[in-house]
Amino acid sequence: MDHDLVVIGAGIHGAGVAQAAAASGYRVLVLEQYEKAAQGTSSRSSKLIHGGLRYLETGQLGLVYECLRERAQLLRNAPHLVELVPFYIPVYRTTRRRPWKIAVGLALYSLLSLKPFHRIPRGRWQELEGLRTDGLDAVFSYYDAQTDDARLTRSVLQSARDLGAEVVMGAHFESATIEPDGCTLTFRKRQVEHQISTRVLINCAGPWASRVLEKITPHPTPQPVDLVQGTHILVPGKLQQMYYLESPTDQRAVFVMPWKGQRLIGTTETPYRGDPADVRPLESEISYLLEVHNHYFTPHIEPDDVIDSFAGLRVLPIDDEKAFARSREILMIEDDRENPRVVTLYGGKLTAFRASAETLIEQLEKTLPPASPIANTRTLKLPEVD
Repeated sequence: MDHDLVVIGAGIHGAGVAQAAAASGYRVLVLEQYEKAAQGTSSRSSKLIHGGLRYLETGQLGLVYECLRERAQLLRNAPHLVELVPFYIPVYRTTRRRPWKIAVGLALYSLLSLKPFHRIPRGRWQELEGLRTDGLDAVFSYYDAQTDDARLTRSVLQSARDLGAEVVMGAHFESATIEPDGCTLTFRKRQVEHQISTRVLINCAGPWASRVLEKITPHPTPQPVDLVQGTHILVPGKLQQMYYLESPTDQRAVFVMPWKGQRLIGTTETPYRGDPADVRPLESEISYLLEVHNHYFTPHIEPDDVIDSFAGLRVLPIDDEKAFARSREILMIEDDRENPRVVTLYGGKLTAFRASAETLIEQLEKTLPPASPIANTRTLKLPEVD
């Protein structure tokens, strides 16, 4: 076998799997279709390293706790990439979630994260830059973290390289054949085809994951999933604070945050059909986000003021529930539970990439050849990258 693991995709989960596998002493190759890492959803997130306060509403306590634990580790291992910052939640007379309910949620969140929350006194409301105060009942603050998602992904991928992983950019996966002891696969780079073998093929292609499976013989059964588009917009106006807001139209959580001297607003949840490479912000999504901003802040922002917009795709299990209420737990689907040769990762959170990768490698240890670990990703410092 040429490799113990071949990872398809250099988004945050592909980079995390490569790092975890290389740290465990395995021979790892990463194949990425773009010339740079994090060109898909991993550069189009809300830029947050957080537990997911809103997931408490849907009872996903395990996910929240895992993400808060991973947040703490990233704050230790990558302080140059992840910064702990206060978030503010204004509650108005028209807000569906009443102050007592938010206080209960924040108390639980603080208990899980070991970081306090506060109720901001009325005398300090004037510090909330541009925020409407008419009809304001209460303001809470709590702590979460912000990151540059693309830089974080590149840093994790560089860490994998430093541990011995090989990374090929601009590599287009063509096909793979599952064999009794592994996979033989073909990829193309600059019109040159390469054939290699691996003990396990890890499909971390994100919204392209099911398309990757179609190129594998025999075809592993794909997981039924939906692609859900999330759009963000960048608008003018400096901001010092991070705001967690309730949309006045559908009560979804929307963030308004400082980002590179401007305001970043997001996100939406819109069903998507089509090629993941073609995902683009919709005018209706931009209008929705502007409506949320203008409901809470003055002066108002008009559509012509939008500086930039971007959209990414979440991969969520098919369910009758709205996207907001669906599980964000990562799914790891094996072609054969007893002898996995292809494992596909669906969904997952930016914050929990390391824990997800660690879990995957632990599951594969029984079928991978013996290896001697060379590092522990729980304590491994992430390198500086551009």
